[in-house]
Amino acid sequence: MASCKSTNGDTWEIYSATDGWRWRRTAANGRIFGSATQGYSNRQDCIDNARRNGMTCNPA
Repeated sequence: MASCKSTNGDTWEIYSATDGWRWRRTAANGRIFGSATQGYSNRQDCIDNARRNGMTCNPA
């Protein structure tokens, strides 16, 4: 799993699931308030989708 923190305090995670790569956005209070609606076969496609949904940091 790779993660990064946006300037607003949100944590973004890129992880491998059974159906492919997914992302998840967690607020500073620990609540998940965004996630991929599908699994991506390519990690970069998953990162690109997270960026379209507001991710501004770079997951390591």
